[in-house]
Amino acid sequence: MSLSSPLAVSMGEPAGIGTEILAMAYRHFADMPHGKVPTFFLVDDPFRVERLVRGLGLDVPIATIASPSEATEQFGHGLPILPLPDLHLDALRAVVPGSPTPSTAGAVTASIDIAVTAALNGEACGVVTLPIQKQALQDAGFEYPGHTEYLGHLTETTELPHGMTRGPVMILTAGPFRVAPVTVHLPLKDVSAALTLERIVSTGMVLAEALVRDYGVDTPRIAVAGLNPHAGEQGHLGREEIDVIVPAIKALRDKGIDAMGPFPADTMFHEEARAQYHAALTMYHDQGLVPIKTIAFHAAVNTTLGLPIVRSSPDHGTALDVVGKKIARPDSLINAIYSAHRMAAARTVFDAVQAPVSS
Repeated sequence: MSLSSPLAVSMGEPAGIGTEILAMAYRHFADMPHGKVPTFFLVDDPFRVERLVRGLGLDVPIATIASPSEATEQFGHGLPILPLPDLHLDALRAVVPGSPTPSTAGAVTASIDIAVTAALNGEACGVVTLPIQKQALQDAGFEYPGHTEYLGHLTETTELPHGMTRGPVMILTAGPFRVAPVTVHLPLKDVSAALTLERIVSTGMVLAEALVRDYGVDTPRIAVAGLNPHAGEQGHLGREEIDVIVPAIKALRDKGIDAMGPFPADTMFHEEARAQYHAALTMYHDQGLVPIKTIAFHAAVNTTLGLPIVRSSPDHGTALDVVGKKIARPDSLINAIYSAHRMAAARTVFDAVQAPVSS
């Protein structure tokens, strides 16, 4: 991977707002001085994208490329698009905005696969994923709860450097506010049984290592949430804190990680509390995502940690109800592009320092 390499962007749900907000994001970056901003390419059908942006009245020229290596040079001339294989084009070109269909699942997953392969091969410095419509994919046989788990599958045979802990772990960020849930796409009734000491420790390890390598935090401090109201209130409101979470925090501290808690989730996200830690480790999805989306709904970024590649995404879904209405906002996607580029730069610096010096 080289920082001169572009980011690879996967197409996401073609009936959603992904293409629309990417065109807006391209306009944002294309209007800035060349060489001063991240460059990227989209894995999609150039004909479909051009028809869509013209229909929206967006001033976004299209630059079809034959390989990722052409993207940076072409970026100033148009949105670089690496075409999908022909077998996917008929389904894509029949898409009705706002109406997902399982017929495009092959195109959506192929776009992710190509973007990830480019990152693994060093042709891209990272991957930015546009939102997918999980139901449409799963109706076509997609076996994964979401991007996070699928990316873990695609990269599972690639070794991580420096003996780092493998994820995937989801983290949401908005500036210095960072939240990583231990359990993600899981029914609430199943969370308690899924919270094991090993799972909490592994997630905490991935988070701590990423804070150093990807975010440049020398000595990360992690605040760990309890599961129950008032963090269990000494066992009166549940024993998960006593039996699992406290031992996991001790295990993390034994590994040299500054982990604190468990804290009641209702008091650990106000401004003064957030100033005391670099990231929060929460026990389930909404426990962490509600506060960060409340505080920074349009700005937050979804990132996957513990992978051999950089991956970020806007922190929202396909927004089918606003497709084509010209009211979709690209803020989160723009932040995701900046974030992926910064992470790639941080990894390059960290890995250069960690690399053994040849004699």
